[in-house]
Amino acid sequence: MDNPRHIIHMDLDSFFVSVERLKNSKLMGIPVIVGGGDRGVVAACSYEARKFGVRSAMPMRQARFLCPDATIISGDHEDYSKYSRLVTEVIASSVPLYEKASIDEFYADLTGMDRYFGTAMFCKELKTKIVKESGLPITYGLASNKLLGKVATNEVKPNGQIEVPLGTERAYLAPLAVEKMPMVGQKTATLLKDMGVSTIKILSEIPPEMLIRLLGKNGSTLSRRARGVDDTPVIPYIEQKSISTEDTFSCDTMDLDFLQSRLVRMIEKIGFELRHQKKMTGCVTLKLRYADFNTVTKQCRIAYTASDHTLLETAAALLRKLYDRRLLVRLLGVRFTDLVTGAHQISLFDDTQEMISLYQQIDSIKSQFGPLSLIRASGVDKPDKDRQRVKQRALQLQRAYKT
Repeated sequence: MDNPRHIIHMDLDSFFVSVERLKNSKLMGIPVIVGGGDRGVVAACSYEARKFGVRSAMPMRQARFLCPDATIISGDHEDYSKYSRLVTEVIASSVPLYEKASIDEFYADLTGMDRYFGTAMFCKELKTKIVKESGLPITYGLASNKLLGKVATNEVKPNGQIEVPLGTERAYLAPLAVEKMPMVGQKTATLLKDMGVSTIKILSEIPPEMLIRLLGKNGSTLSRRARGVDDTPVIPYIEQKSISTEDTFSCDTMDLDFLQSRLVRMIEKIGFELRHQKKMTGCVTLKLRYADFNTVTKQCRIAYTASDHTLLETAAALLRKLYDRRLLVRLLGVRFTDLVTGAHQISLFDDTQEMISLYQQIDSIKSQFGPLSLIRASGVDKPDKDRQRVKQRALQLQRAYKT
């Protein structure tokens, strides 16, 4: 290869749990599970919980059964997004080209940087910088392609680092179990093992034509990857195209007042996020899932705005049109799309300077004390955990202003 690539794969270790531990040091060293109620699934779990068999996407009831002593946390997606943006900013300011594969996973193309200083040394310094600025543990794998970087990262987690030297790709993959190869899910792994293919070395020795007959067009890609070949480029990070949130209720409901109060809370939550990112939306989409899992959506295009009262009016109208079956509702979701960058523009017909000033003051308070520090009264339903959090925020706010 005339110009060998240098690709680093970075993965924040048990990201949601690590963020929670930054907020509460008492969670260090104990089993922690981040997820919804009994009807939800595990969003993340600590390595201590994984020893009991707990895994991401596992039903919460099963996770509780496997690890009854685990500390359960519902999670705070605002905080997770905040820390993800912080790490993204550190990486963006340090590397020439990066790809954000998920909220906690990154690739960076460091090709050519070895001409000026050692790529391995740069990666160590980048990890140190991320840990210093975010407080979060991170693992990385440095290799000649994305495939090797990801596999290597998974092998040395948590809080590890590794370099797979150029020319050793096939030898590195050879002894690993076949299910550790990306693209090989549980079903494919079972199929291969039934054929006696237990390691990537054996997989790499199968003629490509045989894999194509067995797995279709994916067989060709899998054959190349088993030999350590991956030409997939690092795709430059593209800014998000939507802002959304959804709520799966602990109990199915057909209480319209309850649905409206949750809708208010959700609109205010992502409306604040919209303004925080200095964006406006031109389309509101509402999603409703009934107890029989039938899911319906409806959207409405609007003049670009970031004002809660306008978004609430649109969302409420969509809810009235969408909820046309007298059945129990399981889930409610809202999504803003057609996003544009820019501050809110005053409408000569709808807004006043006082209204714009009010939003500025509201957002200032929410930025200081959190999104729950101020919400509309119509967004507070009957006593629950969220209401208690609202009361706590209100008390903190009162004490802050007294001092």
